[in-house]
Amino acid sequence: MKRYLTIMMAALTVLLTGCATTIRSDVTVFHEWPAQLQDKSYAFEAPVAENDTLEYRSYQNLVRAELAKHGFGEASGPAAANLRVAMQFSTVDYPERVLQASDPFWYGPGYWPGRYGYRYGAWPGYGRFGYNPYWYGPMDVEESVRHKYERELRVTINDRNGKKLYDVTVQSTSNKRATPQVMPAMVASAFADFPGQSGVPRKVEVKIE
Repeated sequence: MKRYLTIMMAALTVLLTGCATTIRSDVTVFHEWPAQLQDKSYAFEAPVAENDTLEYRSYQNLVRAELAKHGFGEASGPAAANLRVAMQFSTVDYPERVLQASDPFWYGPGYWPGRYGYRYGAWPGYGRFGYNPYWYGPMDVEESVRHKYERELRVTINDRNGKKLYDVTVQSTSNKRATPQVMPAMVASAFADFPGQSGVPRKVEVKIE
């Protein structure tokens, strides 16, 4: 019985591990971070009214959690804060039209992808004489749309006098429709190895469940 339980636990561990997704982001940081900064109290800059959504506040909480990991503390208000933190994010959907064709007599399905239309080319497997509808009958063609979502997150930290201390931009592309699934990894990438090297673009990978 103990042996079976061990096998089941091992299988469950593999299954749960397989559910993790790796989010790869392009991260660029520019900073003039002081070597000795004793007062890490901060306040968030208020966004414009149309951007002050529940989604925005949810991502703001992610930034708040990352700041806490690096010893920052949120002040009671802007007047009591030594630093000002601002956040912006965007998601752009780039649909990709896909033409999928199949010849029921000869070779199976395939597709020609193209972001802004169809990309035509040689159809693999049809031999040097190409496809002939008189020999093999009509080809079934289906059109579908795939989506690529390009996301950008920017977080800035200024001192109370407006001097820029930290400015990070995180860019990520995926086929995940829901931004809330990806944003935790992007926020974590924004503060990876904080403050990091200034002006050196790099790729950061973060696994999410």
